[in-house]
Amino acid sequence: MPSEAEPPADLAVVGAGPAGLAAAVTAAGHGLRVTLLDAGEQPGGQYYRRPAPGLGAARPEALHHGWAAFAAREAALRAHVSAGRITYLPGHHVWTVVPGGDGAGHGRWLLHTVAGQGPGEAATVTARAVLIATGAHERQLPFPGWTLPGVVGAGGAQAMLKGGLVLPGRRVVVAGSGPLLLAVAGSLAAAGATVPAVVEASAYSSYAGRAPALLRNPGKLAEGALFGGALLRHGIRLLTRHAVTEAHGTDRVEAVTVTRLDRDWRPLPGTSRRIPCDALAVGHGLVPQLELATGLGCATRRDPDGTVALELDAGQRTSVPGIWAAGETGGIGGVQLALTEGEIAAHTVAGRPVPAALARRRSRLRAFATAMSAAHRPGPAWTGWLPDDAVVCRCEEVEAGPVRRAAEELGARDARTVKLLTRAGMGWCQGRMCGSAVAALAGTGPAPDRRPLSCPVPLRHLAELPPTDG
Repeated sequence: MPSEAEPPADLAVVGAGPAGLAAAVTAAGHGLRVTLLDAGEQPGGQYYRRPAPGLGAARPEALHHGWAAFAAREAALRAHVSAGRITYLPGHHVWTVVPGGDGAGHGRWLLHTVAGQGPGEAATVTARAVLIATGAHERQLPFPGWTLPGVVGAGGAQAMLKGGLVLPGRRVVVAGSGPLLLAVAGSLAAAGATVPAVVEASAYSSYAGRAPALLRNPGKLAEGALFGGALLRHGIRLLTRHAVTEAHGTDRVEAVTVTRLDRDWRPLPGTSRRIPCDALAVGHGLVPQLELATGLGCATRRDPDGTVALELDAGQRTSVPGIWAAGETGGIGGVQLALTEGEIAAHTVAGRPVPAALARRRSRLRAFATAMSAAHRPGPAWTGWLPDDAVVCRCEEVEAGPVRRAAEELGARDARTVKLLTRAGMGWCQGRMCGSAVAALAGTGPAPDRRPLSCPVPLRHLAELPPTDG
């Protein structure tokens, strides 16, 4: 078990997804002593999920794009672990990072973790530098019926298939916004599900004004063509400028109402239709997971899709000396960009120049990510889907009406005040599911939420901290 008494690592990487894995193996290749921490039990993060060995999957790579890139880095990780260059700590939830030694960037950082399942054990890792690669979570925009069993996140449906070899249902509508929908629909159909429709709230014509970014990324265009071919092959209908505005059922979802939207995502009267289904996979893109970084005071910016991401320099440094970040924490961009940024961060942590090819690749992929972000930004009128009695915060069962009243009648002007007045965001997920929706309903806009704990922590772990950490 790592402890504060051990010599600090040169670099601690939080997150073993594509960005963190690439950073760890690249930094170790430069001779740095690396500690790689991850909440999961296997490397790969949310993207490279694998079935448990007991499921006997013969070809888990068949469920992934770009598996070879991951397999090469996983092999490098194992080699570095065997050689003692990387200490790999799966099952470690990092709940805070605080400066130690003689101050941030001039001594060491303390990474406090909960190790293991349930209440877990307290463990502290020390490092001279930290790279945050904590990824992202799905953005959900609620609608009546979204709490029914059988309604899952689009990414959640893909995770069920990749990690458990199970389908969320036999007849699955895929809905929301963003390119992930096409990948999810193709994967579900290939695995045997019937997908009657992909319901995309945006229009792909939104990419037309971003031709330079598209032309610089022919691989992305080919990937889009591949997904489009899968829809045609499986007979899946693509409905753009449409949204699921209600889910119906008793014990689980039995059908969804799909409605055409105007350019602001306002439902158009008289355009609704019902689609029978036994599952709905829905998501409106991803939101960077920033709790550790914002807790440290790292500067943020607003991306074109309305989400908040970290401000990073050309070497992936945050505004806090000694803290780097890579992947989705710097803005949603996909697996190739995450791998690239992880490598760039490792070069700069090691004091090495960034290869020009890597810098060009990041610029090209980031340009595409910006175009994608703008094309799939939620329209301001989507809240028209929600009557006042629709649940917005699932954890605390807060409805849309109280959130609206907090802003319109009680004068709430920020997310924290809305939370105090309504309890929206006070539940187990701490606003990860409802935060975007609450901000839109209240008109406060998304904002970085500084909090001392990034995940649940047993009180005894807090009591055991030395006074100097408080």
